[in-house]
Amino acid sequence: MPATPTTRRRTAAALATATALGVALTALPASAAGLGDPYFPDDGDSGYDVGHYDVRIAYDPARTDHLDGDTTVTARAVRALDRFSLDLKGFTVASVTVNGTPARSFSRSGEHKLVVVPAQRVARGATFAVRVTYAGTPDAEGWHTLRNGGANVSGEPHSATSWYPSNDHPSDKATFALTATVPDGWTAIGNGLPGPTTTANGTTTFRWREDRPMATYLATVAVDRFTVHRTQLPDGKPVITAYSPDVPIDAATEAAQPDVLAFLASKFGPYPFSSAGAIVVGESENPGRGAAALETQSRPTYIGALYDEGVVHESAHQWFGNSVSFTDWRDGCIAECFAQYANQLWEEHNGADLDKGFYPHVVAENKDNPSFWSTKLYDPGKGKELAPALYFKGSLMLHALRRTVGDDAFFATLRRWTADHAYGNASFPQFEALAARVSGKDLKGFFDAWAHGTTLPAEEYLYPGPLGNR
Repeated sequence: MPATPTTRRRTAAALATATALGVALTALPASAAGLGDPYFPDDGDSGYDVGHYDVRIAYDPARTDHLDGDTTVTARAVRALDRFSLDLKGFTVASVTVNGTPARSFSRSGEHKLVVVPAQRVARGATFAVRVTYAGTPDAEGWHTLRNGGANVSGEPHSATSWYPSNDHPSDKATFALTATVPDGWTAIGNGLPGPTTTANGTTTFRWREDRPMATYLATVAVDRFTVHRTQLPDGKPVITAYSPDVPIDAATEAAQPDVLAFLASKFGPYPFSSAGAIVVGESENPGRGAAALETQSRPTYIGALYDEGVVHESAHQWFGNSVSFTDWRDGCIAECFAQYANQLWEEHNGADLDKGFYPHVVAENKDNPSFWSTKLYDPGKGKELAPALYFKGSLMLHALRRTVGDDAFFATLRRWTADHAYGNASFPQFEALAARVSGKDLKGFFDAWAHGTTLPAEEYLYPGPLGNR
């Protein structure tokens, strides 16, 4: 496809991200082993910027150990490429073509690298398409076989490598199309808007598309004998909610989804995607699957049940984490701190006094607990990129920031943030700078204490403004 202002911006963003991570593009090895994320240095490849994924899979729940895949990755070369890599864990790769021509070679490297040598060098700035056909057992880190026979994808940070080849780093976002073929009687749900459904030879093919750039770990597919409910937001955007047969249908919580989105939009700015809803699946055969919900883009995934607190949190992620995504994995706070504080905002909306309830209660409960304060909110450390501190200490920090700058400046900052970085990437230090700029206040001491500190913040930062009247 020809270069557009959007693809040029994404290429510039990829260059800026690589520079921020300390990656010297001209000095990268020919194998392009990784993008250089401080926590996951082997993830991704800085040599190209993906514009679109076309993922085609076939899955039969009777064969839970097998997935057939045919994925085309359309990208733009950031530099001339004699070779490049994609992230894909497991599978037998049958073929790789670049712009329709068989690759000179392809090979596996490390845990998840597929290294491709194209028949001809890809020129810097050129758009190219890599098609990979593959089959085998999906990796359980992201692909979960359900106890009732279905399957779904959810996981952070590495679910993408479990089912499709990708440039698996949140700094390289792309639009996404899914074509999923399953036996008749089964349904495949994905991100975004549904396309045509067709049947042939005892199978049904479902099509989905996400037309806004998406981080790789936010892509999903779920296969089950779903009950699917379809409604609309007031502006006509579809709300599609799918329930596995072994989970309860919570009509009240389902009906509340538009109200939650409208409330969050009043605080954060317009809802950023073309559809909404939920995928509610049953328990996995893997007992260690982790989170009870994940903010899969436009259609969050819930394990076991749809529930109020989860709907607020995962819906808030559509702004914080999905539309505005990490620059790298040090930036988890720009997703989790804000999504958790959205739960407090919802409580306030329903009559709670955060100054007298939530805030003093959580502070008092943890004031003498050094471990609660010891994790930094920005750059918490490898293995802590999604630590509990980002949720609970992070939510306290945002309420303290709100009381430091006042409601007008605080919510203006949130709306400015989601508008300025919509469908792109940003870092927590950028948020710090924006909050100071919008409020006109020197917030260095505040953020040093809350986001970069490892001890209980000093009184002036712990109890600012009305929080000091205790």
